[in-house]
Amino acid sequence: MQMSFPSKDLITEKTIFAPLSHTGVMIKEIIQSSIDLRKAVLGDDKLLKTVQSVADAMIATFAADGKVLFCGNGGSAADAQHLAAELSGRYYYDRPPLYAEALHTNTSFVTAVANDYSFDEVYARMVKAAGRKNDVLVAISTSGNSPNIIKALRAATEAGMVTIGLTGNDGGKMKTLCSLLLKVPSNDTPRIQEVHIMFGHIICQIVESTIFPR
Repeated sequence: MQMSFPSKDLITEKTIFAPLSHTGVMIKEIIQSSIDLRKAVLGDDKLLKTVQSVADAMIATFAADGKVLFCGNGGSAADAQHLAAELSGRYYYDRPPLYAEALHTNTSFVTAVANDYSFDEVYARMVKAAGRKNDVLVAISTSGNSPNIIKALRAATEAGMVTIGLTGNDGGKMKTLCSLLLKVPSNDTPRIQEVHIMFGHIICQIVESTIFPR
């Protein structure tokens, strides 16, 4: 299929301030669908209480000198790394670091295990190496069925870790493997990911403000 791009000569003040095109309508529809999902989340008291429970679990782990490990694939891997950085670096203000780490950041480890064993084993193997009893594993998968995430959760359970899942509407196979499960009420992957990072930010803010009150 041949790709088509608008000519830069067509991007003028007239086009910028023209009525919404079909693409402009699509932009509004996407934003509205995101707003609608957030409203659904806002009205789900059980889900919001689970967000608080996740933050409480992390606070208890950090208070016991434990750690929080994150894992995900693709965009969820980016979310895992993002949230680990919010905890180990800072969120709103300067304070001591918290031990949080995303399990995919050592590319030599990931590629070695994927090559020598299987990509399905990359997270489970690191959980076995780094996870300890009462540590937390945060597993992120919009489908809830990613094989390497499922294996990581099983390894974490065997190690006595607290398992936290972030999924989409169904929860997939993860729903029977998590101590706490945040199921976003949607089957739309981009919208699910938007709510995942919102949950993550809320949790980071609760953790930071509770452990290091200003």
